[in-house]
Amino acid sequence: MRPSPPTARPRAALALALGTALTLTLSLVLALLALAPSAARADTGFRVEDGRLVDAAGNDFLIRGVSHAHTWYLQETGSFADIKEQGANTVRVVLSSGQRWTENGPADVANVVSLCKANRLICMLEVHDTTGYGEQSGAATLDQAVDYWLRVQDVLEGEEDHVLVNIGNEPYGNNDAVNQGWADDTIAAVGRLRDAGFEHTLVVDAPNWGQDWQGIMRRDAPLVAAADDNTVFSVHMYGVYQQESTVVSYLEHFANAGLPLIVGEFGHDHSDGNPDEDAIMEHTRRLGLGYIGWSWSGNGGGVEYLDMVEDFDPARITPWGERIFHGPDGIGETSVEAPVYGGGGEPTDPPTDPPTDPPTDPEGECTAEFRITNEWQGGFQAEVEVTAHTALTGWTVAWTAPSGQSVSQSWNTDLTASGGTVTARNAPYNGGLAAGAATTFGLIGNGPAVVPDPTCAAA
Repeated sequence: MRPSPPTARPRAALALALGTALTLTLSLVLALLALAPSAARADTGFRVEDGRLVDAAGNDFLIRGVSHAHTWYLQETGSFADIKEQGANTVRVVLSSGQRWTENGPADVANVVSLCKANRLICMLEVHDTTGYGEQSGAATLDQAVDYWLRVQDVLEGEEDHVLVNIGNEPYGNNDAVNQGWADDTIAAVGRLRDAGFEHTLVVDAPNWGQDWQGIMRRDAPLVAAADDNTVFSVHMYGVYQQESTVVSYLEHFANAGLPLIVGEFGHDHSDGNPDEDAIMEHTRRLGLGYIGWSWSGNGGGVEYLDMVEDFDPARITPWGERIFHGPDGIGETSVEAPVYGGGGEPTDPPTDPPTDPPTDPEGECTAEFRITNEWQGGFQAEVEVTAHTALTGWTVAWTAPSGQSVSQSWNTDLTASGGTVTARNAPYNGGLAAGAATTFGLIGNGPAVVPDPTCAAA
């Protein structure tokens, strides 16, 4: 979210015999402990297991939370209890590393963690200064965010079963040259934290102001997962996710790949378009994925409608608050308290596997569906879903551009245009599709937001 705030005694012979026995016993115990250090480490803290977030005992934990703008409203400490009262099991706490706002020091962070624990909430801590780096003036780098986490490390040690570390909020804007370094920079940031001794589950945000409309995190998440097996990926769903199909495509991509994903921010409306909050909540529930709504209170700059309560008063709940707390698939229906606090069990409808059945009576080897996901004066954003009807090793989608329409940018595809014909071929990583499987690519277009009639063929 782009912020708009106000501005942790026998005789000697017997004694000799007993001493020898004790020495041998101690040596045996130490030898056994040396053989199993990993088992000891597994007794505390969250971890990722088979693409899911679990606690130390291996229980699934489905995040159902709310963001709280703590760094701009330090006096609103009662919000932790109020958020818990509405049924949330997690609070995502906005902190500052000092580049753009006043740094939250160790004592303040320790107090935040204690407030989370006192109110039986899991604490997801995030550095907000990284928001929009490469596009937002003064934004911090991921490296600077890591420097901050190292400054507060002492108060977070031992809290691995209560705290998740969201390294940096929306760490890149829409600067493509910067965004392409997302994977390398993220791997480096995670590596620095691990080398310093952080054992917490880490959460990493997508580029493009968190929305990943270029598909960079979607493409490169496996590289980060291979480098660290206790990292969760976070996408923020605002105007890019106006269509249910776009929401489903993104969520199912991670679920099918066995990669841990949460929707780390979303709302019911936004200045860049109206996200489909119903689809976000329905399909995260179906797939067993966590979500965190933005935000409890204190929004400004024209997005005050994202407040869940007015002026931090839980008695003055807003339409957005009513929706996320009390609506279908909302926090009230789906939140379960963290097992570390004694909670457990499953939400009303346990997660089911994503649908994998092929379409009925398919025509040809594959089909392509072109969808407009966003539009503005003189341009639009679109998504094309390719569905295989037989096993494919590659595919090609082609269409005739409507009059006045052209493509200026694309992702997850190798796209060319000649005359009025646009041809999109699979990227190196998404050409192989089993029968019934699907993949998507996206594009930015100039001209009228008119849907063409694409054809698909095996390559």
